[in-house]
Amino acid sequence: MDTQLVVICLLTAGINLIGTLAYAARIAGVRTRRIAMSFALFNILVLVSRTSNSFLGPFLAKRIEARIADGGGEALLFDFRMILTAATLAVALGIALVPTGQRLFARAIGYFQARRSTAKLILRTASPAGLSTIRKSFRAPRLNHVRDLSKGRGVGWGVLAANCLAQALITVGVLASLYAGYLTPEFRVTASQLSSVINGVATILLFALIDPQLSVMTDDVVEGRLSEALFRRTIVWISFSRLAGTLLAQVVLVPAAHMVAALADLV
Repeated sequence: MDTQLVVICLLTAGINLIGTLAYAARIAGVRTRRIAMSFALFNILVLVSRTSNSFLGPFLAKRIEARIADGGGEALLFDFRMILTAATLAVALGIALVPTGQRLFARAIGYFQARRSTAKLILRTASPAGLSTIRKSFRAPRLNHVRDLSKGRGVGWGVLAANCLAQALITVGVLASLYAGYLTPEFRVTASQLSSVINGVATILLFALIDPQLSVMTDDVVEGRLSEALFRRTIVWISFSRLAGTLLAQVVLVPAAHMVAALADLV
């Protein structure tokens, strides 16, 4: 792996880690009863994660151009699979850090409630006191919580499958479009523009099927109709379906690239 690929993998890992930890903000909202604030924090993190995905495009496009110029285009598939592997590892790490994330977000919600300033909250995070808070908030997943995952998911398999599919599309969208541009260089620009279509479909799936489910469950927890333990298990199961989505992205990368290439030819 060269330096450029390492940088791309690290950026991909950071994006997916943020996206996975964002769900811990919902748990923090339930625990602190600051639902609106936790939703705002969740939306900020999700927006950063999903928007940052598009910033990878220029880095990947330049890599494709360089590979084609030096005759090493066949190695692109290996590069893309390494990037997808980085995404999978980051999601797995994010799941392990959910207990830590929910404590950090609970403290962040409390701090914002007192200061009412996003800028102060960001500065606090980078301060010695903020770093100390991060260190003190670290918690490893408890074994009994892992065992409790078998007691109930809170959502059906259909919701988890939809989330898995949506996450796979978001993860593979930019990569498949750029790889399609390599497969059909005469329609390279058209293929790259189709990534927004793929990501748009995935975003609609998430906002139409997944987010309403979690919102209703949040209300049920606040009103006492649902336990916090079940809600926490639901978040973990949703995170696991995200992990499965990154693995599914490995499978659909090449078929999706060929499909995008065919669409680019038809447009």
